[in-house]
Amino acid sequence: MSLKERIEADIKQAMLAKDKTRLTALRSIKSLILLAETEKGAPQALTSESELKLLNKAAKQRRESAEVYAKQFRSDLEEVELAELAVIEEYLPAQLSEADLVEKIVEIIQRVGAQGPSDLGKVMGVAARELSGQADGKAISAVVSRLLNNTNA
Repeated sequence: MSLKERIEADIKQAMLAKDKTRLTALRSIKSLILLAETEKGAPQALTSESELKLLNKAAKQRRESAEVYAKQFRSDLEEVELAELAVIEEYLPAQLSEADLVEKIVEIIQRVGAQGPSDLGKVMGVAARELSGQADGKAISAVVSRLLNNTNA
């Protein structure tokens, strides 16, 4: 079952359950999928990789909005964003733990042969590609920076 079919089935369930928050989150995902499918030059059906990118984009938007609302002391809006984020995360693969992320990045650093902070771009390119969907980009960047700065010390 494709992501689009799963979302459509879950929208029906959310409508029957009268779950407004879930329904809003699912409709936003469906909207992103439809926009991607109707984009000029887009293939007929989305690949699982492009579906994953859409979900990550939606999750990132919710996280950033929640942070902004938290800084503005708008807990009511923050809660809505976090609830929608929880729904979106149900469709994402499991995220790596901090220890697993460090382990994988250490292996990538060794494979690439990075020596210090000057090799950040080289490591980030490989890490972002290999760990896409398994970890947040900010988390990957923070771990890579920390590890490369420590190897130089």
